[in-house]
Amino acid sequence: MNSESLKIFCTVAEELSVTRAATRLGRVPSNITTRIQQLEADLGELLFIRQGKQMLLSEAGSRFLQYAHRLLALEQEARHVTSLGREGGQLRIGSMESTAACRLPSLLATYHQKNPTTQLLLTTGTSKDLIEQVSSEKLDCAFVASGRYDVHQLNEMGIQAIKIWREQLLLLLPEQDKLARCPSDIKTRSLATFAAGCSYRYIAEQWLNIPSQLDWHIHQLSSYHAMIACVSAGSCVALLPEKLLQSMPQEQLSINSLPIVECDTYLIYRTGYQVPAFDAFQSLIVSTCT
Repeated sequence: MNSESLKIFCTVAEELSVTRAATRLGRVPSNITTRIQQLEADLGELLFIRQGKQMLLSEAGSRFLQYAHRLLALEQEARHVTSLGREGGQLRIGSMESTAACRLPSLLATYHQKNPTTQLLLTTGTSKDLIEQVSSEKLDCAFVASGRYDVHQLNEMGIQAIKIWREQLLLLLPEQDKLARCPSDIKTRSLATFAAGCSYRYIAEQWLNIPSQLDWHIHQLSSYHAMIACVSAGSCVALLPEKLLQSMPQEQLSINSLPIVECDTYLIYRTGYQVPAFDAFQSLIVSTCT
């Protein structure tokens, strides 16, 4: 087992196709097949289930995948620390969609200018998913919102948290609810939001008291633009940061909104995680934003 075999395995696991993995890696399919077979022989387990042209991860393959990612990340980290940052390494950053859209572009550009040899990899997701990925070492750090988890709970999971931003959250209202000032005033019974695990969804559900009301519908979407469209169409309410709304085209600013609560955004990372690339990133974020 070596890092090259691990990279090949992870790529095949992502593509679930030897041919597509070979194209991504610039290798011939027969070489990919041989390396996977060698890895399976080394581990004494089948990593993939082959059904004709279809490939699926086996149970052993699924278990091994998380360790393969961690081993590759640890190799990168070791090289970076050993060279005291001269070998730029990579920094895997997680972020909520709203933070990635309106908070990070200029910060990541500044970081890249100061650290051009460090590869930045950005992943977006719900706060719950991002916390789990930091905990399992799939991400090095992430920006998540308070709400479902507090700092004490994160510390118990082996995660450190630094408060970075405070967001004013707005409930966007369709025309028929523009005069609403409290949950009981709202007649619309559909919430446009992200998947379960999103802190803003949790906050909206609690403020609107959705769990105790059977007539509410959750309209799950994958973008804030789609949520705003649903509000404009009169079918939903939606919760989003004021900063994000301000970053959108001017016509979005005239949409009806109700400030309901402020919410903190944290930069989280594993306890004890200290490599030059992350130290520089943390210093930039803290000095710029707090």
